Amino acid sequence: MKKSASSSSSSEPAAKRQKPNDEPPSKPSDKSSATPEDYVALLKADRKATAKSILDFDFNKKRVRILSDAKIIEDGKQGVLYWMSRDARVQDNWAFLFAQKLALKNDLPLHVCFNLVPKFLDATIRHFKFMLKGLEEVAEECRKLNIPFHLLRGNAGENVPEFVKKHKIGSVVCDFSPLRVPMKWVDEVKKALPMEVPLCQVDAHNIVPVWVTSDKLEYAARTIRTKVNNNLPTYLTPFPPLVKHPFTANFDAEPINWTKVLDTLQVDRSVEAVDWATPGYCGGVKTLQTFVEKRLGKFNDKRNDPTENALSNLSPWFHFGQISVQRAILTVKKYGKRYSESVASFCEEAIVRRELSDNFCFHNKNYDNLKGAYDWARKTLDDHRKDKRVYCYSREELETAKTHDDLWNSAQLQMVKEGKMHGFLRMYWAKKILEWTKTPEEALETAIYLNDRYSLDGRDPNGYVGCMWSIAGIHDQGWKEREIFGKIRYMNYEGCKRKFNVNAFVVRYGGKAHRRSK
Repeated sequence: MKKSASSSSSSEPAAKRQKPNDEPPSKPSDKSSATPEDYVALLKADRKATAKSILDFDFNKKRVRILSDAKIIEDGKQGVLYWMSRDARVQDNWAFLFAQKLALKNDLPLHVCFNLVPKFLDATIRHFKFMLKGLEEVAEECRKLNIPFHLLRGNAGENVPEFVKKHKIGSVVCDFSPLRVPMKWVDEVKKALPMEVPLCQVDAHNIVPVWVTSDKLEYAARTIRTKVNNNLPTYLTPFPPLVKHPFTANFDAEPINWTKVLDTLQVDRSVEAVDWATPGYCGGVKTLQTFVEKRLGKFNDKRNDPTENALSNLSPWFHFGQISVQRAILTVKKYGKRYSESVASFCEEAIVRRELSDNFCFHNKNYDNLKGAYDWARKTLDDHRKDKRVYCYSREELETAKTHDDLWNSAQLQMVKEGKMHGFLRMYWAKKILEWTKTPEEALETAIYLNDRYSLDGRDPNGYVGCMWSIAGIHDQGWKEREIFGKIRYMNYEGCKRKFNVNAFVVRYGGKAHRRSK
């Protein structure tokens, strides 16, 4: 008798859940010789101390929702498949761990596949290089764990079911994204899978699964904060290790020529890769290490100052799923006594605000257009639709940073050159696009286009919500009414000058003001 895809772990010996320590156990920040490899080893030891494997861990089945009518793996099947998408990492991945759990319970080989599309929204070669380099690391780690990694190419709705049928896969596990294109992929796979094959989805991106936190669209951070925080004692647990799989597949994965894969993509190659961010899990761990050692202490006081290096810089790795947000939180929380305010601020941003963004995109199909804005915001923007724009720029002028505002130009150049814009300036940047374009619709479309094209963390719920907050008042309230903005929150150059050294930032990125007739 084969085990149910949703079977509870209550009958298994459960490892005692560890609470995050107040201080880092080995205090790598106190050792000048500590390396990223030391941190990788430290995290490996942490997983090993948590449980021997996923079978010895009290896995919370509420992380999983079964999307298919089929619930049980039939006899005679020859494997379990984890269809990796949003969460492209091996360790600290609840979806991968659940897939291994199913495979181990049913004495079956475990496979992982990633379905590569040749073009995805406004992603450029910058994004694909970052993603593929991370996947190359995933494939190598899977090989060491006796788990074949398969790179499928084309339409997931055809490729995944075809793989399942050809290789007699007994169950498919997928990760979760609230965005319409990935959700469509999952729906297409669900419809084309053999009726007897269970399809299970695991939210491996959020600490508290989006369907656990709330069953409705939350209005603001204040309405979701308690719901998220009340669930953290249950879901903010250590991770068990994904272990070397004891059941060997009866066929090998096809070799992958990563250079050739890159060459055949149908993407814009004019936006090149950046050199400050090393793709993959190890690169993410290195960034996490430097954050807790060098920047966490000033995060609370300096995170809104673009001239200070106080941010985590983890968003590219979070976006591509190359490092777990939950792992970052577990690591940061170990510094709670030393940097209590900074730890609290980081947790608010990385947990509450991120999960609010996923909630918005999951429950609002118009997450990237003005139809998804609140009634008051749509009305106020419409009331001021015909207000005179003192400056009005084309998309090309904005993209090439040719406005009269040297701060805005510098922020745009930072994003173009580095694939990242400082969080505080993202708000100013987007609000000025509203002020300098013909309509609110054009402003939102332009902001999303530029963010998705240049930011490594573009095409992400956080990016869409950030643009919607700035331009359409999402998760905000009405403010004093003014021209163009109506009651949407306003930001200006003088306000920025009061917060930080604008000239220092402009000098760094060279955003010269371009004067022209108004």
